[in-house]
Amino acid sequence: MLLGSGQLMSELHFVFLQGMPSRFFRDIAKDLCARGCKVTGINLCVGDWIFWRGPNRVNYRGKISDWSQFFGQFLACNRVTDVVLLGEQRSYHKLAIAVAKAQGVRVTVTDFGYLRPDWITLEPDGMSGSSRFPRDPTQILRLGASVPKADLAARYADSFWKMAVGDLLYSFSNVFLFYLFPHYRRGDKRANPFVYFPAMGWRLLTAERGQRRAQVRFASLASRKTRYFVFPLQLEHDFQIVAYSPFDSQRDAIRLVVESFAKHADAGTRLVLKVHPWDPGLDKWERYAVQCAERLGIKERIVFLDGGNLDKIIPGSSGMITVNSTSGLRALQLGCPVKVLGEAIYDVAGLTHQGKLDNFWKEARRPDPALVDAFNNAIAAAIQIRGVFFCEPGLSAAARTAAERLFHRTVGVPPANVAPLPWRWSPWPSAPWNTLRNLDRERSSDLVGDVSPNDRAGSKGTDDHGPMNQVDNGFTNG
Repeated sequence: MLLGSGQLMSELHFVFLQGMPSRFFRDIAKDLCARGCKVTGINLCVGDWIFWRGPNRVNYRGKISDWSQFFGQFLACNRVTDVVLLGEQRSYHKLAIAVAKAQGVRVTVTDFGYLRPDWITLEPDGMSGSSRFPRDPTQILRLGASVPKADLAARYADSFWKMAVGDLLYSFSNVFLFYLFPHYRRGDKRANPFVYFPAMGWRLLTAERGQRRAQVRFASLASRKTRYFVFPLQLEHDFQIVAYSPFDSQRDAIRLVVESFAKHADAGTRLVLKVHPWDPGLDKWERYAVQCAERLGIKERIVFLDGGNLDKIIPGSSGMITVNSTSGLRALQLGCPVKVLGEAIYDVAGLTHQGKLDNFWKEARRPDPALVDAFNNAIAAAIQIRGVFFCEPGLSAAARTAAERLFHRTVGVPPANVAPLPWRWSPWPSAPWNTLRNLDRERSSDLVGDVSPNDRAGSKGTDDHGPMNQVDNGFTNG
């Protein structure tokens, strides 16, 4: 069977790297195998192995300093056409993407959706600040008018507890069984599991108290008919802050916003700061915000909420300030003015305030409703899939759609019945098979053993990795 590009489906080889602690990637791989594709999962740690088991797996036990060399050799020698991974900013993933692009291998990134609550992002190359989605409002309007209207009504429910259990299993298996992947180094900025999870557990136990306090504070604010702006906080370790913002810490963002608010907002307005619902409480954001406000003499103008529902808070606000949270997109959908401080896919003229933060307090304008609708339609058609990561039936629905788009080369492309548009991303480069003869075949002794000329030819099948079936100190196929 031929794909649209004339490529045989049996020539497609998908490599999956780190994913969600669920069977999402395994289900996609199973679907792709059923379509005749070759699939490999590369495990970097015990947590990866738990969620990707079977004959078509590779365990990389080498050092991160050797990862790029190993991965480049693996891609070329095994004729890999596609790499699929969760989030492009993890340390191993950043290196893998650079290697894959250098060889012309397609990269698809997934994570929680820009649309919420039951959408998943499936996007070429990268997300947020690395997204290739157009920022030109004219192009967005044209695309949005040419695709089906997005149905944003919730269809699938996910499970916080299944996600939490998966996260616990993934994290602590890496701690207690570290010797199985002795050189693995975490690629995120989250606190040590022995610190993070007890803190998160305590926060869950006290969440109801925080909700009650937030409800009382917000009810008091609403009853006075006072103008207010809302500033939803994000997770300190989130790559949205770490990689796609100008801030070294969320403290810098809080200080900037509070200082600007004190100097430039009308004296009668209030600033509502809301904690992220998954914040573990390790950073005392309320204490820091109050200290900033006290120093500026505006303590009484700060309202801090450790709980509450943004869908009830946003409609009455005069605007939202966000680093780059997806809550900013929700605010746009509710017709609320938004100022973005970092990099966000929705930071587009006509949607968000393009001027300075200092001017936003008095010049905030509501987004163009037609552009908001077009943006929702466009991303839903091109880079979002319906479903969830952890709970049925949304998990299976998302995996089916993801496999369909990966197989048919429609990740980041509108539906087939839509005519090509000027903004459309350039065609993917062809598979890097001709680069084999140019590849430096020098192997480090701690990566792979010597490979015979016959092995370099590779072989078909879902459980044979050709020249990489060598077992040594840095890499095993077990």
